[in-house]
Amino acid sequence: MAKLSGNAQLTSADGRPLFSLRDVNALPKEEKNRIYGGLIPPRLFELFAISPRTFRGRDGGEKLKVIAPAGLGLMRMEVRLHPDDRDAVFFLDITETHYRQMDLAFCIITDPRAPRFDVDMDSAGQNNYFATHGRNLAEEVRSMAAGLFPNQTRRGLRMFGEFFTLFERFVDSLGMEMIVAEPLTYDNAVRYEKFGFDYLTGRRLMEAINGWFQPGGELTLRLDGSTPFRCPGQEKTVRGRSWAIHDGIMDEPWDDVRIYKMVGESAGLNTFPDRENEKELP
Repeated sequence: MAKLSGNAQLTSADGRPLFSLRDVNALPKEEKNRIYGGLIPPRLFELFAISPRTFRGRDGGEKLKVIAPAGLGLMRMEVRLHPDDRDAVFFLDITETHYRQMDLAFCIITDPRAPRFDVDMDSAGQNNYFATHGRNLAEEVRSMAAGLFPNQTRRGLRMFGEFFTLFERFVDSLGMEMIVAEPLTYDNAVRYEKFGFDYLTGRRLMEAINGWFQPGGELTLRLDGSTPFRCPGQEKTVRGRSWAIHDGIMDEPWDDVRIYKMVGESAGLNTFPDRENEKELP
């Protein structure tokens, strides 16, 4: 049963209640697209002149692609302005767990008009899988100088909050009570805190990181200018800390951080309470 005010159980066009991604994925393509398309912020449709009903642009081309195989509890969706575009404007990857939780694997909302930084490629031009298979240091330096966070190829559209409101209501409409995720970077973890997430694993690490970046702390002392990603003063911002951690400033790798949110509830966590530049987080 839905918990959020004004929300209701999701049903199919013929009135059958839907309780899972598997249920939605069993529907005809048009109906699946209508349901999943409802997770895209309306402002994105307006910005790029895409019909929220047909998902077609002014050129008549369909902009929405949904991969939601019948029999499986997963969904991948993307919006591309042109079929041959290198990057999607909107990308979402979600999976339901065996415990009736919704796993928010990826949500990327990108401004296609912004300059691109090839931080997702290694020196040979191959996908580096979020810098786990080599880094493109020259592009990372350019990206950081432009105000981006680690792994960002382009500036975002600052729509995650609008998306997450829709997503939480969608999860609630399926009768699910928990959303889980795995932040890939320090800044992602702090960002999720703003939306009410708590930690399954990693809270002690996040609190320890805040201590290590205090004046005189061991990580603050390592911000010695030895690389472009370790400059004095970076301890004061989420972006600065995240780039230093991405650069390997800690003795341990950034790993095993898992978070969760109970639908309709906020954990109220803030593991970096004295940060500057709050507006840097969308």
